[in-house]
Amino acid sequence: MPDLLSPVVSAVAAVLTSAHSAASALGLAPGSPGAWLVAVGLLVVAVRTALLPLTVHGVRAAHARARATPALRALRRRYEGTRDLERLRAMREEHRRIHAEHGVSSWSLAPALLQLPLVYALYRVVADLANGHAVGALDAGLVASASAASVYGLHLTTRLGPALGAGAPGLVLVGLAVLAAGLSLATQRWFTLPNADLTDVPEAVGRVQQALPWLGAVGVLAAAAFVPAGVLLYWVLTNAWTFAQQGLVARYWPTPGTPAAARRTARLAAAA
Repeated sequence: MPDLLSPVVSAVAAVLTSAHSAASALGLAPGSPGAWLVAVGLLVVAVRTALLPLTVHGVRAAHARARATPALRALRRRYEGTRDLERLRAMREEHRRIHAEHGVSSWSLAPALLQLPLVYALYRVVADLANGHAVGALDAGLVASASAASVYGLHLTTRLGPALGAGAPGLVLVGLAVLAAGLSLATQRWFTLPNADLTDVPEAVGRVQQALPWLGAVGVLAAAAFVPAGVLLYWVLTNAWTFAQQGLVARYWPTPGTPAAARRTARLAAAA
């Protein structure tokens, strides 16, 4: 994977280098802690902004699937238990017709998959920078500058274990880990789950989906013990972006037939 995605990683590294230059142009001293904190923030904003068209496509695809859901449910009930090949062929043809009628694309999951290389590259660049490894346009000089920058003794390369006994750095890292986990949990519990239609989901699968936000948050806390501060900062910033983005989607463009859509309908009725 690293070899296949190296052009994407190099592109993201170039964006981070430009972001550091932009931070310096804003008046921050090159190589200062403030310049690198702003640079990482600008990198997250640039990459997540580039992904917005894919996010919009994903929202539209979810709406299309939701519009098709009632007809698909009726179709499954009508052909339930059938073994006749002719009837099965007719069911598949009607299934395709319903998808075409509501604009459901067979590639509706492609945008979500296309996001993965950029998200991975963003993580790789921040992780390499925090670990002191040159990558793409981030040459050894810039990496050394980032590694040397510190706030109250906290460097981008600082890890939680060694920092726990160091007072302020350890407390800051614990705070970043808790904040990243809390943002992940809140996003899933408040916005993602209410914006999903779980009507036809088996009970056992539904219980698993309800537990996943908690498992994700615990995973973030567990991983925080092994990653450098730069990666924790990245997690906080990108999770904050996701929190705001999913909150806007759930409030203003919820998937039809979901609890989030019902809440929006109630708000509009109350405001009328």
